[in-house]
Amino acid sequence: MFGLGTTELIIILVIVVILFGSTRLPQIGKGIGEAIKNFKKSTSAADEINVTPTNKAEKTEIPEAGKESKS
Repeated sequence: MFGLGTTELIIILVIVVILFGSTRLPQIGKGIGEAIKNFKKSTSAADEINVTPTNKAEKTEIPEAGKESKS
């Protein structure tokens, strides 16, 4: 694994525990896990919001300029 042996991994783990503390490590792991899960969900999920405007001109009748309305 990237040329790292068991001794190097243990040293890195001890340095991480000293820097962040043993109580913060589960919070950091949870945050990273949620970030990865949300990233995967956003890249694989279809777009949920359709922002395509509808053409209302086709649905409503527009009076022509040459004709006057009888009122």
